[in-house]
Amino acid sequence: MSKTSFVTGAAGFIGSHLTDRLLERGHRVIGVDNMALGRRANLADALRNPRFTFRELDVNDTETCLAFMRQEAGPDGIETVWHLAANSDIQAGGRDPDLDFRLTFLTTHNVLKMMHALNIPQIVFASSSAIYGAHEGELGEDTGPLLPVSNYGAMKLASEGSITAALERFLKRAWICRFPNVIGRRATHGVIFDFLKKLRANPAELEVLGDGAQEKPYLHVDELVEAMLFLFERSPERLSYFNIAPKEGTATTVRFIAEAVVKAAAPAARIRYTGGTRGWVGDVPKFRYCTAKLKSAGWSPKLSSNQAVEQAIRENL
Repeated sequence: MSKTSFVTGAAGFIGSHLTDRLLERGHRVIGVDNMALGRRANLADALRNPRFTFRELDVNDTETCLAFMRQEAGPDGIETVWHLAANSDIQAGGRDPDLDFRLTFLTTHNVLKMMHALNIPQIVFASSSAIYGAHEGELGEDTGPLLPVSNYGAMKLASEGSITAALERFLKRAWICRFPNVIGRRATHGVIFDFLKKLRANPAELEVLGDGAQEKPYLHVDELVEAMLFLFERSPERLSYFNIAPKEGTATTVRFIAEAVVKAAAPAARIRYTGGTRGWVGDVPKFRYCTAKLKSAGWSPKLSSNQAVEQAIRENL
């Protein structure tokens, strides 16, 4: 009997890649997405697989979603929830704090309620580097204090707290995966997506928020999903929490990305920086992940941050 996984945000950028990989591994997958950023085209291969069932649903509509889960779970039930549904636009969340409350925290709260009702024993949660806030030096999993500077980071941190509290009540296992900046095919947001969109609108100039010195790790979506599945299958702890990062703690500047995008998409374009150390309110201008814990678990990425950026640019042209 194949394992049954329930994926929230299944039609989104990361969720669709995860869905494909779970199916490749023989899982039966039930997926939902509110389609705010999800695209059915992202699930083109999955929808042809008889082990995949998809419904356009908002997990905050708990009555409808719970009925769907009960209908599709089958006699053996759902083994694991992979919870990826969230607001992914940090800037929009800064303008409207209710956005992250509803889409980033309340989705987690309601997913846990439904898991309790259906006796689903384990969850894999897509968290974020944004929970840490601004710190000097590399970020390790136990770096603190945790003082997020964005509503998005605050609601991801609150979600982590809800999951650890649920471990005391009913959950059997939880994996918390703290993502860096994730890039690659099917992206619906992020710096590469935004730069290419701007250049299509105006091939003569690329506006870049900030001074270009912002520096962060960028991880290709294929490697992110590979790491998540590795930890799910190999990390034995009741609570596993990991930073997932590109090769050797590498990071990439916004200036490098801007110049690489212009070279690939509009070589004659002028790059105009707006100035300042932050791109927007809630932006953490620089951080690096410590990868020691991930490496000790047995997984290492193949691509550096710059290599991931260059590959993602080619994939999104």
